[in-house]
Amino acid sequence: MKSFIKTLSIALLSAICSIFVYDQFFQTGANQPPQLEQNPTLIPTNYTFNTNGYAAESTDFTTAAEKTVNAVVHVKNTSTADDNLPSFYRYWYGEEDLPERIGTGSGVIVSPDGYIITNYHVIENSSAIEITTNDNKTYDAKVIGTDPDTDIAVLKINPTQKLPYIYFGNSDATRIGEWVLAVGNPFNLNSTVTAGIISAKSRDLNKRDRKNESYIQTDAAVNRGNSGGALVNTNGELIGINTAISSMTGGFVGYSFAVPSNVARKVFEDIIEYGDVQRGLLGVMGQALDAQIAARFEVDETEGFYITDLEKGLGADLAGLKANDIIKSVDGIKINEFADLSGYLASKRPGEKVSVVFKRDGVENKVSVRLEKINRAIFYYMEVRPLSEEQKKEYNTDHGLYISNMNSRRLYQRGIDNGYVILEVNGKKVSTLSDVKGIDASEVEDLLLLSPSGEKKMLLLQY
Repeated sequence: MKSFIKTLSIALLSAICSIFVYDQFFQTGANQPPQLEQNPTLIPTNYTFNTNGYAAESTDFTTAAEKTVNAVVHVKNTSTADDNLPSFYRYWYGEEDLPERIGTGSGVIVSPDGYIITNYHVIENSSAIEITTNDNKTYDAKVIGTDPDTDIAVLKINPTQKLPYIYFGNSDATRIGEWVLAVGNPFNLNSTVTAGIISAKSRDLNKRDRKNESYIQTDAAVNRGNSGGALVNTNGELIGINTAISSMTGGFVGYSFAVPSNVARKVFEDIIEYGDVQRGLLGVMGQALDAQIAARFEVDETEGFYITDLEKGLGADLAGLKANDIIKSVDGIKINEFADLSGYLASKRPGEKVSVVFKRDGVENKVSVRLEKINRAIFYYMEVRPLSEEQKKEYNTDHGLYISNMNSRRLYQRGIDNGYVILEVNGKKVSTLSDVKGIDASEVEDLLLLSPSGEKKMLLLQY
């Protein structure tokens, strides 16, 4: 009994001591007012900012504008040759007294002695051309040469002193997202400047016209009267000739297109040196790949130019390229669509060599290909070529143009196909490509053709 009482006493004493210690040391301030809660601690996620990126390109365009505004001119085209006039106009006025038609645009001075680049459509059918510079001086201009395929024309004025001009830049080095300025002289309002970025490259506005279109697309505002003006980079270098807009209303809606400066420069130099444009031919035929074309040809690639055939004896054939090869790049320029290929080749001349990377059976190869002079032209939606001596004997004719690719639905429906020979256009004999160059489809009234069997056929195309 004594042992039990002793144990119980020790237990009670221990409990009292524990309560006392807890009350004295662990409940200090328990009767004090509660403290405000602290703000929650922010715990960072795994995301980190990259502080080592490249600095943004300067958006100060004043230097570029100062370099270019005085080198962009106003172009006034006076013309009386308008085939769209109603016939009663000609009857009423007479051919010599037809009312004048005035067209306007812009141009770019590219040399201090007065050479100017503009668009072909700005000076088309001109009977007189007047140039007004940014300091309001006027000059009569002479057409040195034109290239309707690229929509480029070269003019010349005779100033009494050296003119400000714009240096050519390298349009192949331009990048999507790069700042650019569009400089024009519309409606003789003196030079105006708008800014934007390069939205896309190698744009083909009409994939069915078989022209080598490879435009730079920008969102710099371009409107009527700006055609032929300058597209420049932030260094004030010419990287394009403003040519067209895409619009449902006729006004600017964010899409403008320029001929790349490398193409314009090559056309300019060819006209000055040779009097005509020299184009280099790779010698391949085919299509640009996409998902549908790749499925049709049963290939895995969806980018590149798929070769379906080659022209015998030309550069690609001699270099060892074959049908079913896929061209991936030319001189380091990646080929995603036909405009990439045609646009780059448009800046090269016959005799030059290009480095072609192609895929064959999934393996990449590289060859050097010599470009040859293009011996074909697009006329009335078909590809024509001069007759060879063998073909002249075969068809028993001393003149004519051979139809090598028929794309005119109207002629095809009337029985005309590849292998026919065009003997006459509008009653005039044709023998060279220059005989049909610049003739618009709307101007063709009749064709005299020769079939492979030797039968002549006259087609009346306007009634």
